[in-house]
Amino acid sequence: MRNTLRPAALVMALAAAGLAQASEEAVRKGMEAFIGAPVVDSVSRTPYGNLYEVVLKNGELIYTDAKAGFIIDGRIIDTKTRQDVTRERLNKLSAIDFGSLPLEQAIKQVRGDGKRVLVSFEDPNCGYCKRLGKDLAQMDNVTIYTFLYPILSPDSTEKSRNIWCAKDQAKAWNDWIVDGKTPPAAKCDSSVVDRNVALGQQLRINGTPTMFLVDGSRIGGYVPAAELERALAEVAR
Repeated sequence: MRNTLRPAALVMALAAAGLAQASEEAVRKGMEAFIGAPVVDSVSRTPYGNLYEVVLKNGELIYTDAKAGFIIDGRIIDTKTRQDVTRERLNKLSAIDFGSLPLEQAIKQVRGDGKRVLVSFEDPNCGYCKRLGKDLAQMDNVTIYTFLYPILSPDSTEKSRNIWCAKDQAKAWNDWIVDGKTPPAAKCDSSVVDRNVALGQQLRINGTPTMFLVDGSRIGGYVPAAELERALAEVAR
């Protein structure tokens, strides 16, 4: 009986896979017909409400149904796990080659043994960056690379240049981001700030803080300290 059922089960599985691919292709065609251009990078069915995830070539993520009858431009929150499913998916899709980061363009801080590594792109006037700064000040056994990434205002650029040109960059950054002490005016070759902005745009960093772990995974936006600790622990395994 088992041997008889196995081929049937295999046929059913292949048929289901074929239907799934057909449905995904139909969604792709429907979305591109609506947009009027071949802009869809991938389509996959989600476990939420018969929705399909559509990833566009510009990195955006939207949802639709099997007939591409509507578009949802928003986030899926799993009410059981309280996880932001969309954010986690976007972080995975936007992972980078960590080894390609020019770490010499960042402010380096080593706490404890420094074994864990975290990279962050931050605007000095970003409120969530200040919350992150207070969290990181309490974190041990970590190496932190902070890329000054002023995108909010001209004042952000001025502060970034003054911090980069300070005798002790890490102290100037922490004095401002944690304690609110305005960095004193300083002069040096601060073109690194401009290079950081160009790099961030290349990496599609549209908000701060944006963090990266050594496996290339991206954490977009502020996350509580406990969640950040878990993410670092996962990478260390």
